[in-house]
Amino acid sequence: MIHSLFLINASGDIFLEKHWKSVVSRSVCDYFFEAQERATEPENVPPVIPTPHHYLISVLRHRIYFVAVIQSEVPPLFVIEFLHRVVDTFQDYFGVCTEAAIKDNVVVVYELLEEMLDNGFPLATESNILKELIKPPTILRTMVNTITGSTNVGEQLPTGQLSVVPWRRTGVKYTNNEAYFDVVEEIDAIIDKSGSTITAEIQGVIDACVKLTGMPDLTLSFMNPRLLDDVSFHPCVRFKRWEAERILSFIPPDGNFRLLSYHVSSQNLVAIPVYVKHNITFREGSSQGRFDLTLGPKQTMGKSVESVLVSSQLPRGVLNANLNPSQGTYTFDPVTKMLSWEVGKINPQKLPSLKGTMSLQAGASKPDENPTINIQLKIQQMAISGLKVNRLDMYGEKYKPFKGIKYMTKAGKFQVRT
Repeated sequence: MIHSLFLINASGDIFLEKHWKSVVSRSVCDYFFEAQERATEPENVPPVIPTPHHYLISVLRHRIYFVAVIQSEVPPLFVIEFLHRVVDTFQDYFGVCTEAAIKDNVVVVYELLEEMLDNGFPLATESNILKELIKPPTILRTMVNTITGSTNVGEQLPTGQLSVVPWRRTGVKYTNNEAYFDVVEEIDAIIDKSGSTITAEIQGVIDACVKLTGMPDLTLSFMNPRLLDDVSFHPCVRFKRWEAERILSFIPPDGNFRLLSYHVSSQNLVAIPVYVKHNITFREGSSQGRFDLTLGPKQTMGKSVESVLVSSQLPRGVLNANLNPSQGTYTFDPVTKMLSWEVGKINPQKLPSLKGTMSLQAGASKPDENPTINIQLKIQQMAISGLKVNRLDMYGEKYKPFKGIKYMTKAGKFQVRT
């Protein structure tokens, strides 16, 4: 299936490669570099690139391209999901997934890749199993390995590999038993100049941190499970129970894991959390333009909108911007023409605004189109789709665990046209 994996940094250098079946020449990445040059943005590189003898399937995470080389036809999403698992594993082991972290732990990286793929086919991708197979690097363990010449590879086969529940190791014990669930939703929307919604959808995930003794069996129910479309589950979830009753029933892995991801695409179910009043004008023959922007909360169920950042790519003819923010600070880069305004928290009683003038090149023609406004934001303790957890129950163990649910909404690609 997967023949080779290349890791490419933002500068276009291949800083790590791994081959499973046969060595594929680095020259195959030339097709990827050609596609990269044609793309306007780093994330716009096509995920699947056909070449005369191979397919290149890639993901971009943490400014690193993970490029898998395939020789036969394979479902692309299968490979993309595996590449994301590789990145998540590196992040779990090293704290961060950066070029420096990968180079510093290159031996562990190769050991992990050897266990995660067997002859090009995914084998062990669960973090719990991998941590029993290959111990995470620590300063002490690294020193001992350097002196003794030993490796991080464990001496025994993980207990989970031999059970019917391969994602959970046996004999788990904790003094404090707790289960936390984070419902995180990301809203992507395009709003036209009149304030009407052109497109809006929500990508959501439920991340879990479960530290429970023994072999607990959990059930998680929702107030309104019919909201969820395109649901993707962790292998621990019993799918038949979900289909029949819309209840999540599972024996959880030990530690951190993603329980499910979902999609809400029905536009009438997507609430828009902020509104923008804007007046951006350029006059023909004038060397000045007007910039007037006001933000306000909308459909937030009384929750405050925080960490607001507004950015806009102004036309090339703009030389400078002389603006006055009522709240926060703004920066304008005269080279890239990027305007950024750090708003912070929106106060509904005193709405933040950014007003002023823009200086244009003398004699320059009026810009063909007005700039678009991109917004980033966070809303704590709220799922914008209205999804709510009803209850969490545990069976199979006699102790009472501590349970916690947290909600958060943030903006993905949230764009307002002016």
